[in-house]
Order: sequence, then structure tokens, then C-alpha cells
Amino acid sequence: MIPLRDTVQSKTYPIIRNAIIGINVLVFLWQLGQGPYLKGIFDLYGMVPIRYSDPGISGQFTFIQQIVPFFSYMFLHGGFFHLLGNMWFLYIFGDNVEDRLGPSRFLVFYILSGIAAVLIHLATNWQSRLPTIGASGAIAGVMGAYFLLFPRARVLTMVPIFFFPLLFELPAVFFLGYWVFIQFLYATVSYGQAGGVAWWAHIGGFIFGLATIKLFLAFPRTGFSKRFARSLQRRSTPRLHHIRPMEGEELDIHGNLAITPREALWGARKLVSIPQRRKTVVVTIPPKVSDGTRLRLRGMGRSSPHGERGDLYLTVKIARMGVS
Repeated sequence: MIPLRDTVQSKTYPIIRNAIIGINVLVFLWQLGQGPYLKGIFDLYGMVPIRYSDPGISGQFTFIQQIVPFFSYMFLHGGFFHLLGNMWFLYIFGDNVEDRLGPSRFLVFYILSGIAAVLIHLATNWQSRLPTIGASGAIAGVMGAYFLLFPRARVLTMVPIFFFPLLFELPAVFFLGYWVFIQFLYATVSYGQAGGVAWWAHIGGFIFGLATIKLFLAFPRTGFSKRFARSLQRRSTPRLHHIRPMEGEELDIHGNLAITPREALWGARKLVSIPQRRKTVVVTIPPKVSDGTRLRLRGMGRSSPHGERGDLYLTVKIARMGVS
């Protein structure tokens, strides 16, 4: 299952989430230029448990060299798809968690989630000589926080069936619950790390996110978060919208399309996924559109047994984006 987007629109621009993604991409590009030195970089800056469990090996490193991997491992990746998968999950779930925490608290939460995840990995793979790298432990913490903060959210998910991708809107608790169940399943049958994947680190990060997100919310926002809250306010809704048409006996179907005041003023183009037609179409929203305006998409409704097809009517809803 591949998540495409969630249904919760964050109110502010996720500056820290995007910065973390940018740093990971830059580090990966730097890795590509290291050639034969890359393995040594993974051994030095990745998390290698035996460096901490074997006194003979740990004595070869300074105190700083032993501390740095707790932070640096989460910015290294083993390949393009490793990076892409991690950053995509952070992109989907990170903006909403940052929206609730604010930039400063989100950054601290993300780093501590990564540290908690790697500590669980150390405890379950104490004698391992394999370097553990990747942001998945920290991102699992973000996913755990999302699970608790947005229980009513839904995730637009693509499920490839042979060569035909199908779109489903799944409850976030189901999607994330299934994800953590798979991590637990692999962890129990593979003794924690198989195929180079630190399964217990994922579980540890997720549990840390669940257990501490309320504590982080209890701390007041910093001056940085308050000062930049309004400047980070979003000016657009997501590019892709999944329409859940209202039920009815007629061939015509009806749904809502949310846009921001700025998009209402200047116009916008959105991708609209229509489950009845199992297709995605481009919808052009004209400038200076008002709240409640109905857009008609001919032939996008239900089909009758005689081949007649109804239309899809989209009601424009202007979302008043604010700062909480």
C-alpha cells in the first residue's frame, strides 16, 4: 500500500519537515560522490551496535565519535528507494504533526524519536556488526504521533493490482496500525534485523511517538513558533483531491472541493480522483470564484443500464486557513 496524501490539511507551511527532507537529499547526493569510501562512512557515522557492546572495539573511538552516530545515522541512506520511501512517508504525515507542535518542538520531537528508535535497536541487536542507517526510526515517531493526534483522518492509498493501481481512502488508524503490525511481524520472525532493515527501531520510534506526543504538546510553543506562525500560513490546498460523492438514486453525483481564499481569488487547477469512474481528472477553478459555486463535470457521474451517464457537481468550499 502506497500513501498518496491524507485528508487533514495543515494550517501552516511545514518549514522543518521540508528542511529535514532537503538535508537528507543533500546528504544522499554527497554520498553518491564518496565512491569506495562510502562503506567507511557508514561504519563511522552509522549506528554499529558492537561499537558499544565490545570494550575492545569501543576503545578505538573517542567519546564524540561514539555520540555522533546517534544523530548522524538518521541522515544517511543506503540507496535511492530507501531515501524516497522514508522522505515520502515524512512528507505525508510530517506536516500535520509539525502543524500541531510548531517548528521548534517538532524538530526536537523528530530528533528524539530517532534517538529512541536507535536505542531500541541497540538493545535488540547488541552484538550486530551491521551499520544501521536511515530516517525511518525518526519518521516512525512522527507516524506514532499522527496515529494519536488524528484518529479520524483518512489516507488516500494506492494499491497496485497487477498493472492496475486502485485508489482507496483508508482510515489513518487502519493504515498506520497495519504498518506497525507488519513491522512487528517481521521483527519477531527475523530476530530484529533482516535484509538490513532494523524492524525493532521502527517499532521503538512509533511507540516513542505515541507515548510522548501529549507531553510535547504540554510544553508551550517557543517564541520562534509564535513569531513565524502567521508567516508560515498555507496559501493553497493539496493538489490532489479525493472526492467522496454524496449518495443518491440519480445518475448525477455531488461532492465538495476545498480551496483557500487565495485560490478563490486567483483561480487554481486541481487533480480530482473520482472513485465511481476509477480515474483522476484535472479541474480548473476560475478566478474570483465564490463559496458555494458549483462546477459541473459532464459524464463523470453514475451509469445507467441503458448507457446513460450522469454528471459530477463539485461545490466549492473556501477554507478559512488559520493558526492554532
